[in-house]
Amino acid sequence: MIGVIDYDAGNLRSVEKALAFLGEEAVVTRDAETILHADGLILPGVGAFGDAMEKLRQYGLVSVIRKAAAREIPFLGICLGLQLLFERSDESPGADGLGICKGEILRIPGGGERKIPHMGWNSLRYDHLGRLFEGIPEGAYVYFVHSYYLKAADETIVKASADYGVKIHASIEQGNIFACQFHPEKSGAVGLSILKNFIRIVKEGR
Repeated sequence: MIGVIDYDAGNLRSVEKALAFLGEEAVVTRDAETILHADGLILPGVGAFGDAMEKLRQYGLVSVIRKAAAREIPFLGICLGLQLLFERSDESPGADGLGICKGEILRIPGGGERKIPHMGWNSLRYDHLGRLFEGIPEGAYVYFVHSYYLKAADETIVKASADYGVKIHASIEQGNIFACQFHPEKSGAVGLSILKNFIRIVKEGR
């Protein structure tokens, strides 16, 4: 069973539906015991960094997520879920992230023809071999919706990046922690392949 962590940040049902389409049981939950006994976990999300961290604290989920990471439960952050794994964000000065991974979230610079938010399809370049992208050719297109982007402190954890006038760290892998700035559940066949790879990783860990 894969737990989809519910902290009122939206996009939960589309992730749940994508997993169901792939034949995987998913439970949308904020129950600590359910989360800590899941085979795999997904932290989706849309919205503001500071508001999301406040919701995670309100529901007692900060310590639960950190425990799940320490237990090496396969974990996938999506969009805002990626950003929350890191230390801080330009979007919410003074708000601490989960700090499971080292790095910061920066505002995408405007200027020229670059529109903010970055919304639409963009191709991926592979920085390092990543398990989420097995069988997916470099240059595959995925769907982004965001105004802030990750700059990881350790670039060896960055598995895929995208160019939007600035280098966007689009996907990371750090031990049992995986994350995508883009939305695999909205990225057609490529996105489903990424989710299928995550499911395979989850099952290999059982």
